[in-house]
Amino acid sequence: MFILWIPVSLFLSFIVSQTWSIQMSWENWNAELRNRGNEFDKPSSQPHIIFILVDDQGFRDVGYHGSEIKTPTLDRLAAQGVKLENYYVQPLCSPSRSQLMTGRYQIHTGLQHSIIRATQPNCLPLENVTLPQKLKQAGYSTHMVGKWHLGFYKRGCLPTQRGFDTFFGSLLGSGDYYSHYKCEGPGMCGYDLYEGEEAAWEQDRGLYSTLMFTRKAVNILANHNPHRPLFLYLAYQAVHSPLQVPARYLERYKGIPNLHRRKYAAMVSCLDEAIHNLTLALKRYGYYDNTVIVYSSDNGGQPLAGGSNWPLRGSKATYWEGGIRAVGFVHSPLLVNKGTKCRSLVHITDWFPTLVTLGEGTLDEDLNLDGYDVWEAISEGRPSPRQDILHNIDPIYIKAKNGSWKAGYGLWNTAIQAALRVGHWKLLTGVPGYSDWVPPQTFSNQRLTNRWHNERIRWDRGKSIWLFNITADPYERVDLSQRYPHIVKKMLMRLAQYNKTAVPVRYPSKDMRSNPQYNGGVWGPWYKDEREMQEEDERYNNLFNNHLGKRRWKKKSKNRKLKRKVE
Repeated sequence: MFILWIPVSLFLSFIVSQTWSIQMSWENWNAELRNRGNEFDKPSSQPHIIFILVDDQGFRDVGYHGSEIKTPTLDRLAAQGVKLENYYVQPLCSPSRSQLMTGRYQIHTGLQHSIIRATQPNCLPLENVTLPQKLKQAGYSTHMVGKWHLGFYKRGCLPTQRGFDTFFGSLLGSGDYYSHYKCEGPGMCGYDLYEGEEAAWEQDRGLYSTLMFTRKAVNILANHNPHRPLFLYLAYQAVHSPLQVPARYLERYKGIPNLHRRKYAAMVSCLDEAIHNLTLALKRYGYYDNTVIVYSSDNGGQPLAGGSNWPLRGSKATYWEGGIRAVGFVHSPLLVNKGTKCRSLVHITDWFPTLVTLGEGTLDEDLNLDGYDVWEAISEGRPSPRQDILHNIDPIYIKAKNGSWKAGYGLWNTAIQAALRVGHWKLLTGVPGYSDWVPPQTFSNQRLTNRWHNERIRWDRGKSIWLFNITADPYERVDLSQRYPHIVKKMLMRLAQYNKTAVPVRYPSKDMRSNPQYNGGVWGPWYKDEREMQEEDERYNNLFNNHLGKRRWKKKSKNRKLKRKVE
């Protein structure tokens, strides 16, 4: 046998060198992992975005606007941030939400008329790119908690199909705060609480929705890595009717004799406390220093349900200032000028380009946005790029009896409901809606329906066109349409130009297939297009064929066994 002789010293040096090489490789690998870990844990330059949308909060119904309702959290956040004191939304739920999600006016999405109703085969058009979709493209985790109200007649309309990674909340516009049931007429009642795309029966503990949604939002914060960008859209049901609230919040407002106002005030206080808990969670879990909080109401308050827009004129569902001028503020350590008021014109469509740009996303030209990036106007006090707002053109709303092309100087049919803001000027045509001013003393009566204290409008009858200088007259008390006809004509021409870009109104008839009794007692998607029906048929056929195949195999197997026994 041949034996190779190797000096011991050479052999040992070889072993040491290999061991050192392995150790160095291991250390390099560990170092690379640490670097990757550090890179993952490195705070993102993209801010976390928390958008809080509340429902039906009146212009006066916040402490810093002089309300008797106590809102210490909202007052503090607004005082330390930037109050938006020339901020506009739409007069109803779905229109405001559609414009927030798309950055586009209603005339460009077909949602010009009313709201999206639970029984309609209608939703935010699928061809519209949404805010969460753009933020998701930019690397954000996107979560929604609360009220959707942008349609659900087919699966593609649901929040998790429109850009949100997760969804917990309601699909309809309102419902019971505890049971989460909603009726849309006799025999049309159903459950409305969802986790993702399924009814949230197991997650439902009968908790008051304001508290339940806040707990869910805090849970999302607790389970997300604060070094990765987060978009949380928290759309509270409060303070929309029905007027329901835990009893402990009512104790604070025993001095308000009007029951509606007392309950409403308690609901606002509960909401204020919920937002306090949310901000504590932002700090506890390490988000706060890199977070932008936007707070907004979706429309004006409803006096018949306890809301107050005083001293503004009108209410929810109208194009008077009380219906469209909203409570709003931005709170963030990232603001340049904190503790200020922004008096620049800002509209709810502006959040789309503002937040996408802030989140380092991209804005493609084919989005055809109506919104503007107003971050510098808010944060630094620079002039707003927005100079006008098309509040809406609704061609199928009730026509003004005395409206005509003649009254519109041949430029516009003043029977059509429309509202436009250009600079200081605001023009309204058609029937703008309930136009009284409802002062605070109205709520001193036991019955809110008794309007002795209201300032009733008599001289508006027969009119179909109004012009106001909103800067000089924010309460819309002096109509200037007769004094400045040249301004009226210019604004009517602008309305006509906007109208040329409008798409047809989407407002389909009621579909009886929407009845929850056909869907296991739950409000949810009921419509299937041809592709979905074909896919469902294929699934059924596959299931049937598989089942039939198994039965045939069992039968053959049984026959074989019988043959063997016979043999």
